[in-house]
Amino acid sequence: MRILGLTGSIGMGKSTTAKLFSEAGVPVYDADAAVHKIYEGEAVPAIEAAFPGTTAGGKVDRAKLSAKVVHDPAAIKRLEQIVHPMLGASRQKFLDDAERSGAPVVVMDIPLLFETGGEKRVDAVVVVSTDPAIQRERILARGTMTNEALDAILARQLPDAEKRKRADFVVDTSHGLDPVRTAIRDILAEVVKMPQRRA
Repeated sequence: MRILGLTGSIGMGKSTTAKLFSEAGVPVYDADAAVHKIYEGEAVPAIEAAFPGTTAGGKVDRAKLSAKVVHDPAAIKRLEQIVHPMLGASRQKFLDDAERSGAPVVVMDIPLLFETGGEKRVDAVVVVSTDPAIQRERILARGTMTNEALDAILARQLPDAEKRKRADFVVDTSHGLDPVRTAIRDILAEVVKMPQRRA
């Protein structure tokens, strides 16, 4: 089984690309969805203990938690120490299930793949990219983010140009879905011929 790491900065079209991999019959592990799940379950007591007042009704209040950690690298580290082992276990279960089902390729959709050293755990990396103007337009059109908040997020992410340099495959989402579907078909044909690379 080959493991593809899927990543890309915010607003690049990564979630849409992940959906299209899924439509092509590839099991997709969604790291963000996994975080949501543990934020509604096993992580709640530990996060409340570390960051009092950030949970309500048995769930982590992401806005409150974000406000507490966003400008504090030490707090982000503390949060990662709570969340990463739980995520590791959910990721391993996904891989074991996919292996048992005989899937030739799986996709790990991980926003901060390079930032967390995740490229060492995959066989090839797919970076989703688009023009920076399109990226900013997409994000601000959601109406949930200010320019300042977006700049803070982008500052924490590896620059797009650097991601593209380190990618095995780049998917450009600037021109609609059909070119993305074609790129996915090509990637799936290619990746099964590649040697296993993960550590």
